[in-house]
Amino acid sequence: METWGITHRGAVRQQNQDAFDARLLEDGRIIALVCDGMGGARAGNVASTMAVELFMRRFLEQKDEPNDQERMQTSAALANQEVFQRAANDPECAGMGTTLVAALAGPGEAVILNEGDSRAYHINQEGIVLVTRDHSLVEDMVERGELTREQARIHPHKNLITRALGAEPVLLADCFRQAMAPGDCLLLCSDGLSNVVTEQEMLYEVIHGGEIESCCQRLLDIALHRGAPDNVTAVLIRR
Repeated sequence: METWGITHRGAVRQQNQDAFDARLLEDGRIIALVCDGMGGARAGNVASTMAVELFMRRFLEQKDEPNDQERMQTSAALANQEVFQRAANDPECAGMGTTLVAALAGPGEAVILNEGDSRAYHINQEGIVLVTRDHSLVEDMVERGELTREQARIHPHKNLITRALGAEPVLLADCFRQAMAPGDCLLLCSDGLSNVVTEQEMLYEVIHGGEIESCCQRLLDIALHRGAPDNVTAVLIRR
């Protein structure tokens, strides 16, 4: 198992409110997460940084927890509780929250959590599949048949999310399980990447674009070339 990651403030924003972390565990698996903060110039950065640090700390403390999904849910719940309390008690952080997409990837499968519209894609020689489901206004409209996928991609309210870590006292993160065969990849990213770089471009860069070690940089370069109106973060995991 290998992993690489990158984050950048983009071409427009003055501050990077994204955060990520990725660790190779003692058992050979990889734990990684991406968070995209919101709630004002300072608070968004506080929310995403807190969530990444708290999730990772709790996850690593639970070495003896045999249930992978429970281990991840507990870690996310702690992060949610702390971010929610900080938002409630610190006037400068009022209303802050963050997306979260996290993956525990091993030789057989990956367990993936998501809250908000940061995404996890499964990529191999056969193609690219979006594993997670966005918690967003436009995703709900697509599911109701009110928008097509192409219309959703350019909708003026595409960045309005319906769920976020730290927004409520109890977290309702979705969990997915994804089979991982040799050579398979997972791409975790914030919407600063997925709103600008197409899935076919992601697929090409991962499989055919060049050295896998520079894939995240190439994806970032595409986003920057197109004006990168938001912060951009990508984490790639390869079995």
